[in-house]
Amino acid sequence: MAYCPIKKCLIVEGNVGAGKSTFLSVVGKHINAQIVYEPHDKWQNVGDSGNLLENFYKDTPRWAYTFQSYAFITRILEQKIMAEKSHSPVQVLERSVHTDRYCFAKNCYEMGTMSALEWELYRGWFEWLAEGYSVKPDGFIYLQTNPKTCYKRLVKRNRSEESLVPISYLEKLHDKHEQWLVEKNNVADSIKNVPVLILQCDKEFENNELEQKEHVEKIMDFFNLAELL
Repeated sequence: MAYCPIKKCLIVEGNVGAGKSTFLSVVGKHINAQIVYEPHDKWQNVGDSGNLLENFYKDTPRWAYTFQSYAFITRILEQKIMAEKSHSPVQVLERSVHTDRYCFAKNCYEMGTMSALEWELYRGWFEWLAEGYSVKPDGFIYLQTNPKTCYKRLVKRNRSEESLVPISYLEKLHDKHEQWLVEKNNVADSIKNVPVLILQCDKEFENNELEQKEHVEKIMDFFNLAELL
């Protein structure tokens, strides 16, 4: 199959445990789009130096700036690498660099695990890289999920790096997602008008074909994908 340039880039956003990876697998099953997952392998295996994601959760004040900076850099690289070998005009990514900026890094700063100096440095690097090298999304798909539901799913999937994550952390991240994607609070002009499709995802959809069909139909209609696929 020949290479196909990306004409529409959509981002699946949501809290830790919202079901993004599962949702992407559903999208990939029903829509002929290129699916791009978060580069967890790059975070968990940084050369021979160890697991940066695990370090972040175990000692957040020490590793917050390092991890958050590496996270948005690897997201940009992953999107670019995958786009260069896409066979579909539609690309759907798991989270974006904007999630890092408006949710995770901002939360680290407000919790005091990223210093004011580090936050200033982070924003400087982010603005340069995001504006100059990141593809502007054509739309966000927000999996709006109660933090309690997220916590239950997080416990169920039992990832070693997330074993120390408290529900209070998920509640803070939920608020950040709401402020960014729903309220559009202090969002950069470059993405403020990007359309957001909000999907209620407290209900399990992994093995529910009816629920999957409803989500997929909403995506197809909201973003007019039929004209591209």
